[in-house]
Amino acid sequence: MAHGGGMKVGRLDAIRSHLYANGPSTIQAIADAVGASLATIRRDLQVLEDEGAIDRVHGGARIAEGSSVEVAFQQRAKQNLGAKRALAAACYAALKPHGSVFLDAGTTVLQLARLLKVNPLPLRVFTNGLAVAQELIDVPKLQVVMLGGQLRSENASLVGPLAEAMLDGIWLDQLFLGASAIGPDAAIYSIDAAEASLNAHMLTRAAERYVVADSTKYGTLSTWKVAPLASAGRVVTDSGLPEEWQRRLSELGVEAIIAEPAGDAA
Repeated sequence: MAHGGGMKVGRLDAIRSHLYANGPSTIQAIADAVGASLATIRRDLQVLEDEGAIDRVHGGARIAEGSSVEVAFQQRAKQNLGAKRALAAACYAALKPHGSVFLDAGTTVLQLARLLKVNPLPLRVFTNGLAVAQELIDVPKLQVVMLGGQLRSENASLVGPLAEAMLDGIWLDQLFLGASAIGPDAAIYSIDAAEASLNAHMLTRAAERYVVADSTKYGTLSTWKVAPLASAGRVVTDSGLPEEWQRRLSELGVEAIIAEPAGDAA
């Protein structure tokens, strides 16, 4: 038998396979099936739980309800939640009833969808985000349209040539676009090529364009350039935005909407 990391990975796979095949299992049953001590299994279960692969239940474990992709997306959705909610509230205040609005697949824009769910407005909502569409199922006053295209699992988003072609047939009153990074060159960046291409396309199809990114993303880089920030017209960010960036936005003719955190919002 191999020792070290390889053995551990094999054991983790064996635990997952056992839980898939047998459903929720006690630690003892898992230990018996895998041939390891209870202490080792407990450590392994902790690793698998941290990865989002399993859920711990009383005295044992089961395969996690969501896939690891969903778990990763949910983890991102929970990061800086207070700031995201504040940004979402500022976006909500800018919404124009009876208009057509595009909500992208980012986790900050997802918070805007959640606000719309609680306080519906008469809107036509277009999105390429599965999580956004799910939030808005059966919300009164809203018409929801999803772009078609290739499913990008990391972001639960639809991207690619079909999605871009569909955008060509739509004109939007407002676009709310998240960003992975706002580069030192004052351009919007994304971590994915197809996402970047679709985002650039979105910016050409809307009258009012809002880039939604908290202040920590300014001056950072991601791999794929989407478009110059000046092509957006407005940014929604928080009061942590450095003065230097406030000056730069002003020089670029980009309006900065500063969201104030809602007291002790978690």
